[in-house]
Amino acid sequence: MPNYRRLYRPGGSYFFTHVTYQRHPWLCTDLGRQAFRDGIVAVRRKHPFAIDAFVLLPDHFHCIWTLPE
Repeated sequence: MPNYRRLYRPGGSYFFTHVTYQRHPWLCTDLGRQAFRDGIVAVRRKHPFAIDAFVLLPDHFHCIWTLPE
């Protein structure tokens, strides 16, 4: 595993991209979108954050999230 360095700043905004396993295009199917949405809702209940921007493509997504103060 790479040794990533991550800056954590309360209230900070972060841009990231995530790609599906082997670039399988499941994110834009009805089931994929619902599962993905449910997962984000569940995580936001435990760890609140704001979604400032989100681009969903069949095999990856880009987003900007802002953490709480």
